[in-house]
Amino acid sequence: MQSELSRREKIRIIIFEADTPAGRVFDITLLCAIAASVGVVMMESVAPIRDDYGPELRASEWFFTLLFTVEYALRLYVAPKRLAYARSFFGLVDFLSVLPTYLSLLIPGSQSLLTIRALRLLRVFRVLKLA
Repeated sequence: MQSELSRREKIRIIIFEADTPAGRVFDITLLCAIAASVGVVMMESVAPIRDDYGPELRASEWFFTLLFTVEYALRLYVAPKRLAYARSFFGLVDFLSVLPTYLSLLIPGSQSLLTIRALRLLRVFRVLKLA
Protein backbone atom coordinates (compact mmCIF):
# COMPACT_ATOMS: atom_id res chain seq x y z
CA MET A 1 0.00 0.00 0.00
CA GLN A 2 2.85 2.38 0.76
CA SER A 3 4.33 2.04 -2.73
CA GLU A 4 0.87 2.78 -4.18
CA LEU A 5 0.66 6.00 -2.19
CA SER A 6 4.15 7.08 -3.11
CA ARG A 7 3.54 6.35 -6.82
CA ARG A 8 0.28 8.30 -6.67
CA GLU A 9 2.05 11.19 -4.95
CA LYS A 10 4.85 11.17 -7.55
CA ILE A 11 2.31 11.35 -10.36
CA ARG A 12 0.45 14.15 -8.54
CA ILE A 13 3.63 16.18 -8.24
CA ILE A 14 4.42 15.75 -11.95
CA ILE A 15 0.90 16.68 -13.05
CA PHE A 16 0.06 19.47 -10.61
CA GLU A 17 3.43 20.95 -9.67
CA ALA A 18 5.04 23.07 -12.39
CA ASP A 19 8.14 23.93 -10.36
CA THR A 20 9.77 20.51 -10.79
CA PRO A 21 11.75 19.44 -13.88
CA ALA A 22 9.28 16.62 -14.59
CA GLY A 23 6.36 19.01 -14.02
CA ARG A 24 7.80 21.47 -16.54
CA VAL A 25 8.29 18.72 -19.12
CA PHE A 26 4.72 17.55 -18.52
CA ASP A 27 3.36 21.10 -18.94
CA ILE A 28 5.36 21.78 -22.10
CA THR A 29 4.32 18.44 -23.58
CA LEU A 30 0.71 19.18 -22.69
CA LEU A 31 0.91 22.65 -24.28
CA CYS A 32 2.31 21.17 -27.49
CA ALA A 33 -0.42 18.51 -27.56
CA ILE A 34 -3.13 21.12 -26.99
CA ALA A 35 -1.76 23.35 -29.74
CA ALA A 36 -1.49 20.43 -32.16
CA SER A 37 -5.00 19.28 -31.27
CA VAL A 38 -6.45 22.74 -31.89
CA GLY A 39 -4.53 22.82 -35.19
CA VAL A 40 -6.16 19.53 -36.20
CA VAL A 41 -9.60 20.91 -35.34
CA MET A 42 -8.88 24.02 -37.43
CA MET A 43 -7.64 21.97 -40.39
CA GLU A 44 -10.74 19.75 -40.21
CA SER A 45 -12.90 22.84 -40.61
CA VAL A 46 -11.34 23.64 -44.01
CA ALA A 47 -13.14 21.54 -46.65
CA PRO A 48 -10.22 21.06 -49.11
CA ILE A 49 -7.86 19.98 -46.32
CA ARG A 50 -10.53 17.70 -44.82
CA ASP A 51 -11.18 16.18 -48.27
CA ASP A 52 -7.47 15.48 -48.85
CA TYR A 53 -6.45 14.44 -45.32
CA GLY A 54 -9.70 13.31 -43.65
CA PRO A 55 -8.49 9.89 -42.44
CA GLU A 56 -5.24 11.32 -41.08
CA LEU A 57 -7.09 14.15 -39.31
CA ARG A 58 -9.57 11.70 -37.76
CA ALA A 59 -6.71 9.46 -36.60
CA SER A 60 -4.98 12.50 -35.09
CA GLU A 61 -8.20 13.51 -33.37
CA TRP A 62 -8.52 10.07 -31.79
CA PHE A 63 -4.88 10.13 -30.73
CA PHE A 64 -5.37 13.45 -28.93
CA THR A 65 -8.69 12.35 -27.46
CA LEU A 66 -7.10 9.23 -26.01
CA LEU A 67 -4.09 11.22 -24.75
CA PHE A 68 -6.33 13.78 -23.03
CA THR A 69 -8.53 11.01 -21.65
CA VAL A 70 -5.51 9.37 -20.02
CA GLU A 71 -4.40 12.74 -18.67
CA TYR A 72 -7.89 13.41 -17.24
CA ALA A 73 -8.02 9.94 -15.67
CA LEU A 74 -4.59 10.50 -14.09
CA ARG A 75 -5.72 13.86 -12.71
CA LEU A 76 -8.76 12.19 -11.16
CA TYR A 77 -6.57 9.37 -9.81
CA VAL A 78 -4.17 11.68 -8.01
CA ALA A 79 -6.61 14.40 -6.93
CA PRO A 80 -7.07 14.42 -3.15
CA LYS A 81 -10.79 15.16 -3.64
CA ARG A 82 -11.75 13.48 -6.91
CA LEU A 83 -15.33 14.69 -7.04
CA ALA A 84 -14.25 18.24 -6.24
CA TYR A 85 -11.73 18.11 -9.08
CA ALA A 86 -14.28 16.63 -11.50
CA ARG A 87 -16.67 19.50 -10.67
CA SER A 88 -14.00 22.20 -10.85
CA PHE A 89 -13.67 24.53 -13.83
CA PHE A 90 -10.60 22.75 -15.18
CA GLY A 91 -12.07 19.32 -14.46
CA LEU A 92 -15.18 20.20 -16.47
CA VAL A 93 -13.10 21.67 -19.31
CA ASP A 94 -11.00 18.49 -19.40
CA PHE A 95 -14.11 16.32 -19.50
CA LEU A 96 -15.98 18.42 -22.07
CA SER A 97 -12.95 18.58 -24.34
CA VAL A 98 -12.94 14.80 -24.87
CA LEU A 99 -16.68 14.09 -24.64
CA PRO A 100 -17.68 15.16 -28.20
CA THR A 101 -15.35 12.66 -29.85
CA TYR A 102 -16.82 9.80 -27.84
CA LEU A 103 -20.37 11.03 -28.45
CA SER A 104 -19.71 11.04 -32.20
CA LEU A 105 -19.38 7.25 -31.95
CA LEU A 106 -22.60 6.75 -30.05
CA ILE A 107 -24.94 9.37 -31.50
CA PRO A 108 -25.32 9.58 -35.28
CA GLY A 109 -25.30 13.17 -36.51
CA SER A 110 -23.50 14.54 -33.46
CA GLN A 111 -20.60 15.78 -35.57
CA SER A 112 -21.73 19.35 -34.86
CA LEU A 113 -20.68 18.76 -31.25
CA LEU A 114 -17.12 18.23 -32.42
CA THR A 115 -16.66 21.99 -32.55
CA ILE A 116 -16.76 21.87 -28.74
CA ARG A 117 -13.30 20.31 -29.01
CA ALA A 118 -12.02 23.86 -29.23
CA LEU A 119 -12.50 23.87 -25.45
CA ARG A 120 -9.11 22.21 -25.42
CA LEU A 121 -7.68 25.65 -25.95
CA LEU A 122 -8.99 26.62 -22.50
CA ARG A 123 -6.72 23.93 -21.10
CA VAL A 124 -3.79 26.21 -21.93
CA PHE A 125 -4.91 28.51 -19.14
CA ARG A 126 -4.23 25.76 -16.59
CA VAL A 127 -0.60 25.59 -17.69
CA LEU A 128 -0.29 29.37 -17.86
CA LYS A 129 -1.81 29.67 -14.39
CA LEU A 130 0.88 27.37 -13.08
CA ALA A 131 3.60 29.37 -14.81
